[in-house]
Amino acid sequence: MTARARGLVVAIDGPAGAGKSTVSRRLAARLGYTLVDTGALYRAIALAAREIGISWDDGPALGSLARRLPLSLEPGDQGSRVIVDGEDRSSDIRTPEISQGASLVSQHPDVRVALLDLQRRLGADGGVVLEGRDIGTVVFPDAEVKVFLTASDEERARRRTAELEARGAAQPIDQVLAEIRERDRRDSTRPIAPLKPARDAITVDTTALDLDAVVETLVGIVRGATSTRSD
Repeated sequence: MTARARGLVVAIDGPAGAGKSTVSRRLAARLGYTLVDTGALYRAIALAAREIGISWDDGPALGSLARRLPLSLEPGDQGSRVIVDGEDRSSDIRTPEISQGASLVSQHPDVRVALLDLQRRLGADGGVVLEGRDIGTVVFPDAEVKVFLTASDEERARRRTAELEARGAAQPIDQVLAEIRERDRRDSTRPIAPLKPARDAITVDTTALDLDAVVETLVGIVRGATSTRSD
């Protein structure tokens, strides 16, 4: 495998609520790597589509939007800042509605093809942590490190409920659990790039682990891969 200019590509996949966003942000900071939140790109498409009246079921129209929408990720204090048509929409894409919309939008092949090249360009030189649902299987199948983060449904619902409460958008935990299970079903059964661990991914169950323990586990995995690469 040809060495990348800036380091390894670290692919972190997993279902909603498994801790990918927080863990990926902390891991990137520890490694001195750039964080690429690929899920934010789909959220941005869902948000833009809602605002201009494109249905989340209209694949061709969504694909056209994804191809023409000025969209970029920039470093921020809390991870990647999502810039849509020159405006920071980082907070706007984090609502439960847009979360569900991103899951619907991501099912369309036209959208996935439109965003695939952007994701690959963002990570091509290495030195990146990419977070998503198909990074290790589709976006970077040659990533040097592939991790699949998971946790029990109930624990993921508890975490997401606490996150929403902290943002002032509290929802009943039963509703959050139902939404997580529906998104799992939709993401894992879509015909293109379904949510699943890459064949060579390391699965890390975070149910009983705190954030520090998860980050330390991943740092160890990356260091092991770095050592192997340099041998």
